[in-house]
Amino acid sequence: QVKLVESGGGLVQPGGSLRLSCAASGRSFSRDNMAWYRQAPGKQRLWAATITSDGSTKYADSVKGRFTISRDNAKNTVFLQMNSLKPDDTAVYYCKEDHYGLAYWGQGTQVTVSS
Repeated sequence: QVKLVESGGGLVQPGGSLRLSCAASGRSFSRDNMAWYRQAPGKQRLWAATITSDGSTKYADSVKGRFTISRDNAKNTVFLQMNSLKPDDTAVYYCKEDHYGLAYWGQGTQVTVSS
């Protein structure tokens, strides 16, 4: 089986923090690039952050300096630490695995930033 499951979403106040997790089962993704995307209601799904197999990271301008992507290959898990959250960060957050050109997606986890 091949499965990606995001977790850690929820309701948080502006300025708060959340840590999202994406756990893969059925395979090791140690040699795969991993990414986080997000999609607000009525909006296109947009890329937020990437971590490559060698640990290099890249961020969209909208999250740079606030979000940190990391991975624990031993646990087949990728994380997204989100700090200084803004209402505009409200979205469903999706984990993506790039397996040698094939994309695998999780089901998403809802993040709502609101007072």
